[in-house]
Amino acid sequence: MLRMAMWWALDYLWAALVWASTLFAPPTPDHYAEGSGRTVVVLPGVYENWAFLRPLIVPLHRRGYRVHVVAALGHNRSPIADGAVMVLDLLAARDLRDVVLVGHSKGGLIGKLAMLHDADGRISSLVTICTPFHGSSRARLLPLPSVTPLVPGHPSLVALGDPDPVNARITSLGTTFDEHVPEGSELPGARNLVLDVPGHFRPLGHPSVLAEVLAVLEATP
Repeated sequence: MLRMAMWWALDYLWAALVWASTLFAPPTPDHYAEGSGRTVVVLPGVYENWAFLRPLIVPLHRRGYRVHVVAALGHNRSPIADGAVMVLDLLAARDLRDVVLVGHSKGGLIGKLAMLHDADGRISSLVTICTPFHGSSRARLLPLPSVTPLVPGHPSLVALGDPDPVNARITSLGTTFDEHVPEGSELPGARNLVLDVPGHFRPLGHPSVLAEVLAVLEATP
C-alpha cells in the first residue's frame, strides 16, 4: 500500500513538472514537423495539450522524425468521435501518409477510432500508452462531460475495446501500476506490453516507451 502511494505521488510530481515545463514550450509546434524520417502524429490525453507530450516529441524529432500535433484538440475535452474527425482532417489537409499515431490515454482511443474510419489508408499503425480501451472505474469519480465517456460500458467505448482487424496494427503499452486505468490497457488482437514503469504519466518520459515507439517507426511500413 505504501509503495502504491509512493508511485502515485511520484507520478503526479512528474506530471506537475511537465506541466510547468509547458510554459516554456515553443508558441507553435510547427518546427517539430520538419525532418526526413517517417511521420508521427501525437495525441494527448484528456486535459492534456500537445506540449504535455514533449517528453516524447523532442527525442523523436531529434532523431529526424516529422512530428505533427493536432492543435484543434486543445486540451482534449471534446468527445472521442470529434477528436477522431480532427485527426483525419489534419491528415487530409496536410496530405500525410504512412502515419504512425502515438496516443496517451484518451488519445489512444481517438487514434483507434481514426483508424476505424481511415478510408484513405493514411494511418500505418498506432502506439497507445496507458489507454483505457475498456474504460476506467476512476472516471466515475469525476462526473464531467469530458470524463464520463471513459466509464466502463459507455457506448463510445464499447467498439474501441472490441476485437477488430485494425488491432493487429496497434501496440498497446500498459504499466505495472496505473492509478488512472486500474483495469489495464490490454486490447484483443493488439501487441500488448506491460512495461515495468509504474504510473499513468511517467511512462511518457521513460526510455522503454520511447524504445517501443522507435521500434514501430523503424519497422518496414
